[in-house]
Amino acid sequence: MRIGAHVDSTDPLAEAAARSADTVQFFLSDPQGWKAPKPREDAERLTSAGVDLYVHAPYVINVATLNNRIRIPSRKLLLGHADAAAAIGAKGLIVHGGHVNAGDDLAVGFDNWRKTFAYAADSGGFKLPVLIENTAGGDNACARRLDALARLWDAIGGYDVGFCLDTCHAHAGGEELLGLVDRVKAITGRIDLVHANNSKGAFNSGQDRHDNLGGGTIDPDLVVAVIRAADAPVIVETPGGATGQGADIAFLRDQLGPEGRAA
Repeated sequence: MRIGAHVDSTDPLAEAAARSADTVQFFLSDPQGWKAPKPREDAERLTSAGVDLYVHAPYVINVATLNNRIRIPSRKLLLGHADAAAAIGAKGLIVHGGHVNAGDDLAVGFDNWRKTFAYAADSGGFKLPVLIENTAGGDNACARRLDALARLWDAIGGYDVGFCLDTCHAHAGGEELLGLVDRVKAITGRIDLVHANNSKGAFNSGQDRHDNLGGGTIDPDLVVAVIRAADAPVIVETPGGATGQGADIAFLRDQLGPEGRAA
């Protein structure tokens, strides 16, 4: 089982070494901006280093929205990030499930997701797996609660689309972690990555506020149980830089035993 952390994008390999991580996740551009990612000068070093790479798409991307001025640029930006992530050998591109505005029909949001994959297929498809991540808040979200996730997968399940399960988002979004992996897999058939985060917010608070695994409002044993059941690579997106994240990675390896040891 590969365990790592979300790190600064300047030198991901150095950040991995500082945390004793064997996988890292990072952004390729400003997560709050609309600029397309630029080719990385360290691409060859990244692809040959033996550290598994994941790229997180910008937070501004929302392909579900009915607002054309956001949806259409979101599709283009998502495809551009997929191309750039594939160019460095990333194993997946994580993107939030998105939402529609209050009063809009959520069914249209699910269909807009379908159109996103159809749009990509017109230009040869995504060059690596796109992993849709569950989100913590919003009553009009496409991937906060499992009933919405089921409707989303009804729309896009025919494409090769993956899933990223965030433990903080699930807890804050109102989904019990106990037995969650089985419930998710019954819908998606897969979990490709786990974001292992504790939550500063209470259950069903809708607050996307991550905490270190030993803190927060989630019993750490439940996070470990999710990881063991998912049997997927793990990324911690927790506070504290190399020290805090390194401690979280060490905790998980200790709790998971031989299956969680560094490769």
